[in-house]
Amino acid sequence: MSSISSLLVANRGEIACRIFRTCGELGIRTVAVHSDADENALHARVADAAVRLPGAASAETYLRGDLIVKAALNAGADAVHPGYGFLSENADFARAVRDAGLVWIGPPPEAIEAMASKTRAKELMGVEPLHEVAEADLPVLVKAAAGGGGRGMRVVRRLDELEDALTGARAEAASAFGDGEVFVEPYVEGGRHVEVQILADTHGTVWALGTRDCSLQRRHQKVIEEAPAPGLTHGLTQELHELAVRAARAVDYVGAGTVEFLVADGRAHFLEMNTRLQVEHPVTEAVFGIDLVALQIQVAEGAALENEPPRARGHAIEARLYAEDPARAWAPQTGTLHRLTVPDGVRLDTGHTDGDTIGIHYDPMLAKAVAHAPTRAQALRKLAGALERATIHGPVTNRDLLVRSLRHREFTDARMDTGFYDRHLAGLTEPAPDPYVPLAAALADAQGRSRFGGWRNLTSQPQTKRYLVHGTEHEVRYHHTREGLTAEGVRVVRADADHVVLEVGGMRRNFEVARHGDQVFVNATALTALPRFPDPAAQRAPGSLLAPMPGTVVRIAEGLAAGTAVRAGEPLLWLEAMKMEHKISAPVSGTVSALHASPGQQVEVGALLAVVQHAGKESAP
Repeated sequence: MSSISSLLVANRGEIACRIFRTCGELGIRTVAVHSDADENALHARVADAAVRLPGAASAETYLRGDLIVKAALNAGADAVHPGYGFLSENADFARAVRDAGLVWIGPPPEAIEAMASKTRAKELMGVEPLHEVAEADLPVLVKAAAGGGGRGMRVVRRLDELEDALTGARAEAASAFGDGEVFVEPYVEGGRHVEVQILADTHGTVWALGTRDCSLQRRHQKVIEEAPAPGLTHGLTQELHELAVRAARAVDYVGAGTVEFLVADGRAHFLEMNTRLQVEHPVTEAVFGIDLVALQIQVAEGAALENEPPRARGHAIEARLYAEDPARAWAPQTGTLHRLTVPDGVRLDTGHTDGDTIGIHYDPMLAKAVAHAPTRAQALRKLAGALERATIHGPVTNRDLLVRSLRHREFTDARMDTGFYDRHLAGLTEPAPDPYVPLAAALADAQGRSRFGGWRNLTSQPQTKRYLVHGTEHEVRYHHTREGLTAEGVRVVRADADHVVLEVGGMRRNFEVARHGDQVFVNATALTALPRFPDPAAQRAPGSLLAPMPGTVVRIAEGLAAGTAVRAGEPLLWLEAMKMEHKISAPVSGTVSALHASPGQQVEVGALLAVVQHAGKESAP
């Protein structure tokens, strides 16, 4: 097969940028596709050429295989890489690429058909899904047959929840992957999510590139991954490798793929095979010293792999940085990403750059940070420290959760399982306010304003400033004096508009301050400056249901209307934001006195969706 000279990535964001980086090193011309919402996205800017896909929704753009093939031909590309998600596991798309005379950087369509549908994959591996669910089968997991990333998945613990779970999973899967097929399987609790990276060529060689542990998950989507999976016996590791190679050979697999297992009580339970590159592939690259994207391209060009893979060295850990608020049910966050940097020595894969707008249409992942070190303990320390010192100015993120997770005793001792966040989320998201952070913000603000307004002579009159920090209001007081700024209980060593130094109990503390509108960032903490007096127009009636995030109203509970009686905690409507569905429930038992939402409606954060008039009964937790 001739060598590839120009490659289109049928994807967006971080993975497109990741593939372009390797293409640049190989001297391959790159072509991006972008929706209207991604017109100024980083992946569209760094590619050698970019083709517009009209529209914003995934179904109109990144899930339109016909438009993407046409874009590749018009741009002069001779190969297509699907990335992950979207059409990466769509056999019809792979065929369309090949039928157009283009090189497909992925497995044969027949292998995708056999393994990309999780129902067919389980049958191939001798595992049957549940066709009927009885009380004795609970808990069960409703799962999308196509795609991945935790979308289209629901845990069901009561039979009366099954129908709603099936409906929601189908809708979410259809929106994310263009395929609404779902199935039901037993839900194994207390297990670890362990997977094996495979790579196969067209000459019969299949590599098993070690294990990865991906047990720390939220909404069945991975948050922290590492390689190798810690604490597995040599025998179990060998069994996992053999099962993964068997799965690849069973479908004449070619290219990169991942075979996933749930490990419980020392036994491996086959979950699925992902016929694509995985988000977490960098940890395998770090441990084996390879570039999986470069190897994918070489295999697609017909090159043969060595008989044995390289030797693994050290330990690697990856953390996914999301624009979301873990303390508010993982609610996605939008806004401007003003600044994102991490210390040297840590790999950062991102699809964003300073000044980008984080919108509602796609996944909220901002970046992946990866640390590699000789031992697991060293890699943990390196990654936690880098994230703690990272500069992240923009929407709320899960950064603090990641740092605390990496330092949690259960994780450092490698005793974690997929229920880690179910058990520990409350503690991991507990605010740890630093009283000197708002003070530093106020002093920096005062110093900045003093350039224009001069100093006050009334030293007895304290100045006050109010900030919102982690959802809690803080008021700080300080004084202007002829000698400078002072505050009770501390010595102000230095106060500049962007840097404050305080001496507290004999210890000197440094605070770096940055401002972006009403948002203030002091070291790693985000604050919102509050007006001196609350705005009366911002007050809402009791029982108001406000949109917790910008998104689209996708469903309303059947029969819901003004005058409907509802119970506390009863689901009333569903929002879709960043490819995930979010349930909005009644805050109290009572009657719906107003319903402002309708299916298909686009809403902004804080929009009034409905009002439930309290009937005097107990509120939902």
